[in-house]
Amino acid sequence: MPTSNPLYRSRTDRMIAGVCGGIADWLGWSPTSVRILYVVGSLASVAFPGIIVYLALWLVMPLER
Repeated sequence: MPTSNPLYRSRTDRMIAGVCGGIADWLGWSPTSVRILYVVGSLASVAFPGIIVYLALWLVMPLER
């Protein structure tokens, strides 16, 4: 369940751009579990849409203060 915290890209839990780390922080989940779910979902959709979604989130989500 999302909290009332705004959704930001993470500065600390990042591999590429901090998108999965920010989503994990927003949901209160482990960053590793969000990354695994993202990779599984991306592979299930033949990877291309997952890459586009990640790039779109990278552009849309502001960086954590």
